[in-house]
Amino acid sequence: MEIFTVEQITEADFGCEETERKEPFALLKLRSEENEKFVEVSEAELANKGISEGKKVIITDDGNVLKYVRVVAAVIRDGDKIFATARGYGEFKGWWEFPGGKIEKGETPQQALVREIKEELSATIEVGELIGTIEYDYPTFHLSMDCFWAKLVEGELILKEAEAARWLTHDELLSVNWLPADRDLIKFI
Repeated sequence: MEIFTVEQITEADFGCEETERKEPFALLKLRSEENEKFVEVSEAELANKGISEGKKVIITDDGNVLKYVRVVAAVIRDGDKIFATARGYGEFKGWWEFPGGKIEKGETPQQALVREIKEELSATIEVGELIGTIEYDYPTFHLSMDCFWAKLVEGELILKEAEAARWLTHDELLSVNWLPADRDLIKFI
């Protein structure tokens, strides 16, 4: 998968008196480490997907441009149980996921995971081995999720953003409505 940075967005229909298009289009100038591309995308699609200059994007096999979002997730274990949370906000409110979040500039995935768990759950974890990286195309963005084994080392798990949480045994893992990318992770654990 090739990751591009949006270098410039210009109106693709600029200077045209007539067009067969029913909506305005923009021309994206994209650059990766190896390539430069120009892609036309409707302005409505740009707004819907949150694509702007400086953002990272990918181009799917069918030519769709998706914002690239890189996150981390913790599979926190306690004996034979795994901790899961239900999102408390946004488009996927109520769907279940492994806790974590976005990687900030200058952070390693492990540092981001420790910070995110502290912010979202008021606890300190020890990050273990990388389970794998899940790549998943949602309708408006591509998610790249580094998933790590983790264990609680200090504090209690207190929900600050999630609406619910459960400790699930292996047999209970499929008893909740997982976000699609998190469901893909279950195959590895």
